[in-house]
Amino acid sequence: MNSAPKSWAPPFCPNPKCRFHRGDTALWRYYKIGFYSRKKPPYTVQRLQCDTCRRTFGAQTFSVTYWLKRPELLVPVFHRLLGCSGFRQIATEFKATHETIARHAGRLGRHSLLYHQLHRPQGAIKEPLAADSFESFEFSQFHPTSFHVAAGKDSHFFYGFTESEKRRSGTMTGKQRTVREVLEAKLGVPSPRAVEMDFAHLLRIIAPKAQKLELHTDQHQDYPRAVRRVKHLKVDHRTISSRALRTNANPLFPINLLDLLIRHASANHKRETIAYSKRRASGAQRLAIFLVWRNWMRPFSVQENGDSPAMRLGLIDRRVEVEDFLAERLFPSLVRLPGRWREYYRRTIPTRAIPEGTSHRLKYAA
Repeated sequence: MNSAPKSWAPPFCPNPKCRFHRGDTALWRYYKIGFYSRKKPPYTVQRLQCDTCRRTFGAQTFSVTYWLKRPELLVPVFHRLLGCSGFRQIATEFKATHETIARHAGRLGRHSLLYHQLHRPQGAIKEPLAADSFESFEFSQFHPTSFHVAAGKDSHFFYGFTESEKRRSGTMTGKQRTVREVLEAKLGVPSPRAVEMDFAHLLRIIAPKAQKLELHTDQHQDYPRAVRRVKHLKVDHRTISSRALRTNANPLFPINLLDLLIRHASANHKRETIAYSKRRASGAQRLAIFLVWRNWMRPFSVQENGDSPAMRLGLIDRRVEVEDFLAERLFPSLVRLPGRWREYYRRTIPTRAIPEGTSHRLKYAA
């Protein structure tokens, strides 16, 4: 992951504006223009220059650790984030700041979005789907978030997700109601149709082309309206009571299991936690890390230590190791993300309580 063999050659020009960034690179020419030194392996890196656009770049440009000051942390942070550790816990273990760990988590999340988009099934979905939403929050419990997830009924493949900001509801004290009123007067109220619209976004992302789709959900009133919004799909929508026994005979078992695994593996989605995501964009990026781990790395059954969900779909013939997942940098200019996932990648999803939150606008980094 950190070094390239001596015979290594750049596969294309890394400049998105260069004509040799995409397509046929047989006529592409570049020059070696020396080396530069680093404090981390590889300590010496080849410098090159594109003969067409004149952009200079190094061999590290094609590594997923590009521009990271602590590249050795990327694999450990991946494992800790899926082991229910918070940023400050990880930072203490590796003698780093929590901002450093957050940057690594962001890098992993962006890479995961591109990896999933590149390797997920491209044709029609051939198995029934189970879909649901699980509740989390951003910034504070006065800003609940609903993550909408879909999984294959047979393979348990986690096809994708979207999210919606919601208005705090449920039992509240008089003081909590007053705080909610003050916040809503200052920051505004989330759309009451957010779940309906964002669940429809999820269906458009995972099934972008016309097809028949068997969909199992609970009896949430927004789901039928969301299905009617997706005009290109012919959906056989079947509802199951949320009070039905949550055994493996329940059609919603794959999504109930997915919900349990997300809360088990992710500190930011515990019902009572101080490791919550401060912004929805961060929560989405961390869920993308879980998505890749669940689909390509974790066995369908841990006890049997067998195939992963991606193997059950025939996408791969062996489980992916973390080092394989991080073997090369993926470029957003070469992997076309759906609109909503592109917002997660760029961190442009707004958080009302942090109106000046930064987005991901670096020119050259992943």
